[in-house]
Amino acid sequence: MTNKLIKYNKKRNFNKTKEPIGKKTSSSSNLHFVVQHHMAKKDHYDFRLELNGVLISWAVPKGPSFNPHDKRLAINVEDHPLSYRNFEGIIPKGQYGGGTVMLWDKGFWIPINNPQQGLQNGTLKFTLKGKRLKGNWTLVHMQNKNWLLIKENDIYSNNIADISQFNTSIKTGLTINEINNNETLPKKQSVNFQLVIENVEVTNPDKIIFDNFQISKRDIAIYYQTMYKRMAPYLENRIISTIRCPDGTSGTCFYKKHMENIYQGLAKVMINNEKGIKEDYYYIKNITGLISEVQMNSIEFHIWGSKAKKLAKPDMMVFDLDPDEKLELKDLRQGVKDLKKILDDLSLVSFLKTSGGKGYHVVVPIKPSTSWKKFQAFAKNIVLYMEAKWPDRYVSNDRKSQRKNKIFIDWMHNIKGSTSVAPYSLRIKKNGTVSMPLAWRELNKIAPDEIKMPDAVKRLRRQDPWKNFWNSNQELK
Repeated sequence: MTNKLIKYNKKRNFNKTKEPIGKKTSSSSNLHFVVQHHMAKKDHYDFRLELNGVLISWAVPKGPSFNPHDKRLAINVEDHPLSYRNFEGIIPKGQYGGGTVMLWDKGFWIPINNPQQGLQNGTLKFTLKGKRLKGNWTLVHMQNKNWLLIKENDIYSNNIADISQFNTSIKTGLTINEINNNETLPKKQSVNFQLVIENVEVTNPDKIIFDNFQISKRDIAIYYQTMYKRMAPYLENRIISTIRCPDGTSGTCFYKKHMENIYQGLAKVMINNEKGIKEDYYYIKNITGLISEVQMNSIEFHIWGSKAKKLAKPDMMVFDLDPDEKLELKDLRQGVKDLKKILDDLSLVSFLKTSGGKGYHVVVPIKPSTSWKKFQAFAKNIVLYMEAKWPDRYVSNDRKSQRKNKIFIDWMHNIKGSTSVAPYSLRIKKNGTVSMPLAWRELNKIAPDEIKMPDAVKRLRRQDPWKNFWNSNQELK
C-alpha cells in the first residue's frame, strides 16, 4: 500500500463498500481524469486527475462550468486509487461518502505547466480530452484545501451551456436516480444525449467526429455558432453542397447538394440541369440553418460563386493553388505572389485564405454584373497567362502527369454550378483544419493546413482580414 492511499483506505470498510481497495499502481504514459457525480449527504461532483500513480481529487460542490467567468470552488480531498476512475454505484449508508456515484465524464489530461510545481505553487494549468469536458482549464489554490476550478476561454468555453444538460452516466446511460434505484440494466453506449443550439435540437452531441483529436458533434456545432458572424457574408443565401459524415470522418462520408427535407433556416431553389430537368438545390438563410446542417452531420461547407437570388451573376472568383506533393512551401507562396501581382496590375483587389489542405486560395470579389461565360473565361485566361509565362512552374490542367514539381492553378471553381470551400469551413481530411481568411502579410507565416478549430476561434479577437471584402465594387473589364 502506497503512503498516498493510507488515508483513503482508513476511511473505508471494504467488506461493506464496493469501492476499490487502494493499491499501488504505476501511471501510464497517458494521464487519466474522471469526473463523478456524487449524490451523498451533500450533492457534488468529484474531479480527479491522475498523477504519480494515484488520482489527485477535489470535491466541486457546483460541478465544473463551461463559462470562463465562473470560478468553481474545488476542495482538495484524499488521493484515490487509479482504479476508482471506473467506479460507479452505491456506497452504503453509514460508510464514508455514503450515497450514489455516477460516472459523469472521463478521458485524458495533458499538463500545460509542470504539474508538481503547479500544485506546489498553487496554479495548475492543463488540457482535458474527455467526452464532455474539453480544452484548457486551471486550478488555482486559495487557502487551506480550497482551490478554484476555472474554464479557460477557448473553443470549448460557453457562457450559456450548463452542465445540468448532462444528467446521465457515460458508462451506462443511466441517470443518478436510476443508479440509486438499482436499475442496473445498462442502456446502449450510444444513448442519444441532446443539446439545443440556436433553437436546433442537436442529437447525440457527444459523438466523436474527428477521432485523432476527440472532436465531437457538440464541438463542431459550437464552433460554427461561434464563427457564424464572420462566416455569414460568404455563406448566407448562397447555394451550398456539404460533406456529411454520419459516423465521423473515419467512417463513410458523402457529398450532399440536394434538399430532401425542409429544416429550420434552410431554403430550396429549383435549377434546370444540363438536360433541362429541374433539380432542387438549397441554401442557408441564417445561423439556425447552419446548425440544422450540423445536426444532419454536415462538417464541410462548399459554396457557389453567386447568390441564390442572382444565380446568373457571379460575385466571387476563386483561384485554388494546388501544389505537387513534393513542391516546397516557399515555391507555393511564390505562386500566390505571382498571381496577386497579375491581379494587382489589373486593378483587382484580391484576398487570401488557407485551403485547410495543401494549398492557398486567392479570392476576388466582383460586382454581380457579369455573365458566367465572361467570368469563367476571365479566370481561365489568367491561369493560361501564368502557364505561358512560367511553363516550368504553373499548369492549368489537373492531370497529375503534367503537375510534377508544378502548381496546378484551378480556375474551374469559376464555372456555373461549381463550388469552392467556404471561408471558415472545417475540412474533413485534415482533422479539423479550417479554410481560414488571412491578411496578405501572413502568407509567409502561416501554412495552408496550419489553422485548426481552436486557432480559428482565437483569431476572432483580431481584426477581420476580410473586413473590406465586399467594399471594392470592382467589375471585370
